[in-house]
Amino acid sequence: DFSGARARMIRQHLAERNITDPEVLRAMEAVPREAFILPSEYDEAYDDHPLRIGCGQTISQPYIVAYMTQLLKAERGMKVLEIGTGSGYQTAVLAELGLEIVSIERHEPLLDQAVERLEKLGYAGHVEFLLGDGSVGSPEDAPFERIIVTAASPRVPDSLVQQLADGGRMVIPVGIGSQRLVVVERHGERLDMVDGLGVIFVKLVGEEGFEES
Repeated sequence: DFSGARARMIRQHLAERNITDPEVLRAMEAVPREAFILPSEYDEAYDDHPLRIGCGQTISQPYIVAYMTQLLKAERGMKVLEIGTGSGYQTAVLAELGLEIVSIERHEPLLDQAVERLEKLGYAGHVEFLLGDGSVGSPEDAPFERIIVTAASPRVPDSLVQQLADGGRMVIPVGIGSQRLVVVERHGERLDMVDGLGVIFVKLVGEEGFEES
């Protein structure tokens, strides 16, 4: 029974810090993080740190998932591009908020597992899953009102900027070595970018990201 651990996560790691959006808190409480991790990691399901999920990737710590979701300022029914499906946990949180999601993952085993999990939990109907290079987005599905990137890019990819709707908002970790969350807002041809929290993410590998190592 993970309900007690989940409640403690909401209280200690989120609400007592700066996660104040009631819809984000509700979504984080509704999505069972234990369903997105390896059985060997169950004891740490609601600890506030990343966990390994295979293919050299991780599931982000709960606070970062909640913080990035809060930064999106997404409203129910918005079309969202998610770069890096990973375990599917962030995807489920977005779906719980009533968003319509296009999610891209480059590791086929992770994508297959995420699809299976999200189908079992009833979230898959809100998601279009794509296997491919997330750094170039999905031009055929653009524009997107919101974009969330869950891997760090050396710079803000121009392809993603071009797929952001007028008035849209993107949250992306950026940096070589040290990384910071960057919030990008598009207003016509003008981009407003604000650097924020220091973070540590796996690399965004692709044409407009890092080279495969």
